[in-house]
Order: sequence, then structure tokens, then C-alpha cells
Amino acid sequence: MERYRRQIILPGWGTEGQEKLRRDRVLVVGAGGLGSINLYYLTGAGVGTIGIVDDDTVTLSNLHRQILYTTDDLGRPKAECAAQKLKRLNPEVVFEAYPISLKNDTADELFKNYDVIVDGLDNLAARNVLNATCLRLNKPWVHGAVSEFYGVVTTFVPHQGPCWRCLYRNITGNEKRKEEFPILGPVPGVIGSIQAGEVLKLLTGLGSKLVGRMLVWQALQGRWSEFSFTRDPYCPACSSR
Repeated sequence: MERYRRQIILPGWGTEGQEKLRRDRVLVVGAGGLGSINLYYLTGAGVGTIGIVDDDTVTLSNLHRQILYTTDDLGRPKAECAAQKLKRLNPEVVFEAYPISLKNDTADELFKNYDVIVDGLDNLAARNVLNATCLRLNKPWVHGAVSEFYGVVTTFVPHQGPCWRCLYRNITGNEKRKEEFPILGPVPGVIGSIQAGEVLKLLTGLGSKLVGRMLVWQALQGRWSEFSFTRDPYCPACSSR
């Protein structure tokens, strides 16, 4: 337990909380800018089993923000590369690498054995699949998104608050993925760190979660803001209407 001593002495954590974390399973969907940060902190914290979903390979333009990878990793599959790197950080964690994309017909099988899902995605269509799957399987998930100089983070717990489609009701699931979008490297680092904290709170039961609340980071202004949102009674995903 020496590895985790500094978090074990946190109020409310203790050895029991650490043992529970060792039994927990978290799936990180997307091993890019957001996913890299989540994976580092969840691995360091001692989450027992971590799944990594990403069908992409490491490219040179990834390296200014995706801190898991180095120049030597160019061309390697992200999911497998991340698992190998993280195993060196914490050999006590079990890693399950899935070098695949998230699709409707495979998502249920992929998600069913995990306790919490982490959104490290970069496109709306895949997030739509993630949201629908978590609703079906009653899986809590932590959403993060970044672009240019800002990022957002919130937590969704099915049937205990709004879902992602309550926020983005006009999403069809057919949106085209942008191949490139501008991003300041530290922004996914900030948002990914908050996401990892939300995951650990969900797993340990500590603190208040960002359910029905979204944090917004505006890097140029150096400012945090927060807004609340509620469940949409006409939501196409979670409404019973």
C-alpha cells in the first residue's frame, strides 16, 4: 500500500477505499488528449482494471497534448501503446486494450463489465453512441470536451439527472468527424484531470459529483465558470415520452 499512501490518508479514503478501487473497473473511450490524462491518474490511483478503447495510431501532431506518447511511438496503435506505457507506471493494474472504434453494435458488449465509463472522444456521433449505451446499461460516465482555448466537464448518472442528449438535443448521430481542430495543449490536461477526479469520486463515493452541473474552462481569460442544467422531459434519449 506504500504506493498509494498519500491518497489512503485522505479523509474518508483509507485502506478500505483503496481496496475497493483495486476491485473497480473503468473504461476509457479514446486515448488522445483527454484520455491520456485520465489514464495516467487512474493508473496512478490504483484502479484495478482499466480498459482502453481507441482505433487510432500515434501521429506527430498528437504529441503536443497527448502526453502518453513520444516520438518513438509514431505509427503505433494508441490503445496497445498506452497499455504498455501505463503498465510500467503501475504493474499492479490490469489493462485491457481495444484497438477498435466505438459502434452501436459492439458498445453493449464492450461496456457491460465496467463500473464507470470515461469520455475521451473527439466527435459527436461516437458520444451519442456512448450516451445511449450508458443509459441502456445504467452506467455512470464522465464527459469532457475541448476545442481551441476552452474545455468542459460534467458527470452523467443515468436516471439520477439529465443525460448528454438533454444538453445536445439536436444531435442526430450522423455528424461528420472533423479530422483536425485547433487546440491549446494544456487545455485537455486541465479537463482530463477534472474528469479523473470525478471518476475517483464516483468509485469511492466521496464528495459531490458534477451531475446536472457543467464546469467550463476558458484558458485565454484564465476563468472557470459553471452552469446548471436539468433533465429534458422531451429528451429523445432518456425521456419516457
